[in-house]
Amino acid sequence: MLSTRFRLASLAVLAVSAAAAAMPHQAHAKETITFAAASFAEPGRGDKMRAWLDKFNTSQDKVEVKPVAIPFSSFVSTVFTQMGGGSGPDLVRFDLPEFYAAAEADRLAPIDAYIKDDDFKFGPADQYMRIGGKRYGIVFEVSNYAMVYNKDLVKGDPPTNFDQFLAAAKAATTGGNYGFAYRATMAERGGMWYDLCNFVYGFGGRWSNDKGEPTLNSPEVVQGIDAYKRVYDAGVIPKGADAATYRRMFAQGKLAMEIDNGGVAANLATEGKNIQMGAAPSPFPHKAQAMILAPITVNANSKHQEAAATFLKWMLGAEPQAELQQIHGASSVATEVPRSAQEEQNWPWIHVYDEQTQNSVPPLPKGLETKAPEIQQIVVQQVIKVLQNGTDPQQAMDEAQKKAERLVSKK
Repeated sequence: MLSTRFRLASLAVLAVSAAAAAMPHQAHAKETITFAAASFAEPGRGDKMRAWLDKFNTSQDKVEVKPVAIPFSSFVSTVFTQMGGGSGPDLVRFDLPEFYAAAEADRLAPIDAYIKDDDFKFGPADQYMRIGGKRYGIVFEVSNYAMVYNKDLVKGDPPTNFDQFLAAAKAATTGGNYGFAYRATMAERGGMWYDLCNFVYGFGGRWSNDKGEPTLNSPEVVQGIDAYKRVYDAGVIPKGADAATYRRMFAQGKLAMEIDNGGVAANLATEGKNIQMGAAPSPFPHKAQAMILAPITVNANSKHQEAAATFLKWMLGAEPQAELQQIHGASSVATEVPRSAQEEQNWPWIHVYDEQTQNSVPPLPKGLETKAPEIQQIVVQQVIKVLQNGTDPQQAMDEAQKKAERLVSKK
């Protein structure tokens, strides 16, 4: 009897085991990582980026990325506070100055072990993703600068040199319209810095030399500042207007020209549906202009760095890159992605922006990237004296140079 019961029990166990083997295995829970970017808080683009992430989340069963939307105005302070406390998002989309600051503070994880250069066809901006020989980021978005213009207000061909540009701006300033616009107030310091970089780079200047020494009073920098003042004094700009105001003026047909980045150009084309808009290289002696460069990085505090790398590798695929580039508008991505027929149709001037890639230079003093916020403050303060108080550009930049040298000498 005992042996019979034992045999029956054994058969029952075998039956249960066979049934369990025949059943599909229960799926393991995905490893969840977070991705913080101010873009997620933007109307329109935020929704498109969430849909883009969903394609990754449904593409495999191991990792899920959850977006974290933090407004641009509080993004840096929020994320740096979290990272400083040992936490924060796994993936972070930084602007370039914060990228350098985070790397210096050991807040970023090197990702060389996951991302191999030979595996991807990276664009020229990738050279800025390494600090001290280590890769700390991948280009998420890069936007070049060029001149956009209203073909109804700029007669004939767009200007190709500074004298032509100033003449065209004066001719277009009439009847409540303005010929040009840029930022010229301390309230717009961040944006004014980019505008200054375009003028300074366009006249051959740089904020520092290859040794990491400030060169704020070099002849080329002073020429760029002098040109900035000449535009201000010509009566062709809406003085005091912030970027939102003069960009709206352009879309309304009240502004002839502005030098702006590709992302803005795409927005202007969308908002100014009745504007015959064109684009041309900035009308300065040298081709160099600033770039807006935003890396995606891995938080050094993250416990999910390999999972984060899984997403980064997916992001660098051909289809995700092409879709991300379309989400960015007239900006570019980490790898070289040809423009689609739809992009060419929407923005027939897009090639002008793409051609500036080889001329784009980061808006930071080379070798002094972590000192950039303080140097920016020094320069903008001095240039405002030039514009509003009539201070001589050479005198103003000599003073800026002294202040920068004192700043750099502090260890």
